[in-house]
Amino acid sequence: MNREQAWAIVVEHVQSDSLRKHMQSVEIAMRAYAAHYGEDPESWGLVGLLHDFDWEIHPTLEQHPMDGAPILRERGLDEEDIRTILSHGPMAERVTVRDKALYAVDELTGLITAITLVRPSKNIADVTVKSIRKKWKDKAFAAGVDREDIEKGTAALGVDLWEFHVPMVLSAMQARAADLGLDGQAAS
Repeated sequence: MNREQAWAIVVEHVQSDSLRKHMQSVEIAMRAYAAHYGEDPESWGLVGLLHDFDWEIHPTLEQHPMDGAPILRERGLDEEDIRTILSHGPMAERVTVRDKALYAVDELTGLITAITLVRPSKNIADVTVKSIRKKWKDKAFAAGVDREDIEKGTAALGVDLWEFHVPMVLSAMQARAADLGLDGQAAS
């Protein structure tokens, strides 16, 4: 499956623009991690893009992402890609570095987006690791973001949360700000 085919699945199953942008954010972060590890950015990006494609049709943790797997199989997605998508579930086993990266970046991209959107500029270029750390400590801010999942995922990857993981994901998202709608145009 290529990105165009994956995006067609997203468009078919995801109506929410913010969910689509989240999935693109995870794709971008996964591509950055693939480059870091010398892996294939296409396959890593693909699982990032597709990881939540079924959330609107299976909106519970009992259903998502397990009930979406048959749809992906029917559309011809590789079994290893499906297994990685399944690995981002709360009780799933994460075996490969790609599995661990998906789990680690998923929630963090949501936090970074939330921080960007509360800034007057609505521009991710104005977000820093320091500002993320400050909002991280405020448990009422973006309360739906499971910070413990981010910590667990980062630890499983064997990278430092604040020295490596947060800067890596932030930088990747900043490089594609316009694609994510985080370039300040919403402030206009």
